[in-house]
Amino acid sequence: MVNASSPEAAGSEAAAPGRVVLLTTSHRVAPGLLSWPAWQALRDADRVLCADGTHPQLPYLREAGIAVEETSPTAEDLLDACAGGHTVVVVASGEGEPALTDGLARLAGSGRVRMPELELLPASYDLPGARLLDLVQVMDRIRAECPWSSRQTHEGLAKYGIEEAYELVEAIEDGDREELREELGDVLLQVVFHARIAEEHQDEPFSIDDVAGTIVAKLVHRHPHVFGDATATTPEEVKEHWLRTKQVEKQRTSVTEGVPLGQPGLALAAKLASRVRTAGREVTVPRTGGVGDDLLRLAIEAEAAGVDPEAALRAAARAYRDAIRDTERD
Repeated sequence: MVNASSPEAAGSEAAAPGRVVLLTTSHRVAPGLLSWPAWQALRDADRVLCADGTHPQLPYLREAGIAVEETSPTAEDLLDACAGGHTVVVVASGEGEPALTDGLARLAGSGRVRMPELELLPASYDLPGARLLDLVQVMDRIRAECPWSSRQTHEGLAKYGIEEAYELVEAIEDGDREELREELGDVLLQVVFHARIAEEHQDEPFSIDDVAGTIVAKLVHRHPHVFGDATATTPEEVKEHWLRTKQVEKQRTSVTEGVPLGQPGLALAAKLASRVRTAGREVTVPRTGGVGDDLLRLAIEAEAAGVDPEAALRAAARAYRDAIRDTERD
């Protein structure tokens, strides 16, 4: 048995490869919110290194009593620091220290050195929706620095919102998943863009957080069967809850109040018909002998039968387009 104070033990200790822990963090969560394994690794480390003196985690690590050395080690430096079985934690920058990891990989591939144990330890994780913070930051910079975006107004962007909504509908109808993801992003951009412009209003500014807060409050209030004591077991009961709470919120004096008149004709007719039917009223369609009356009656009948007349006509139009293309190829 080798005595701990013997030369053999000392040589064995010197030859121990040690351990390198590459600590990665997400900038999308508040600094200091690290996982327990991360804090444990930091407290147990013989040395903690960080190449970025402005890293957002540094003040919180030092406040917790972690001694952090601001240095940019090479792969060889790390091997020397780990000699004798020491543990070195490297607090990675946003890029993850690719030069350092590449250098360690080259040393390991050479087969000439005994490598320390290498561990990649995520110290914090993105929460669901965290990438939305990136979008807000990108929009802030574009608004400030882009000659075109910095001059846009709600009124000037309105047409793009309509275009993007139609392109989203087309992606849904085509069943193209990749296109659907892209078009959803374009629609989301419109929301973030308008919210960013709204922040600059002199008298009534609001931000994307205000927008999100408003819709969250609305969703919670209109879903008492989810967030409250109400009960709903069918889609019909859910719709009853929704209409009841909406009626209390809006205090409308007419069933037609709040229906946007700028939407496509068939969609407008169906929406009006839905409001009338839900209110339990019967309104006679004017008979002027025009084509519009016939289309209105068809839209009302379709809505009553549970068919979206706008979507039905679009589907028929697409089939008609395909038939035209078939004749052109013949």
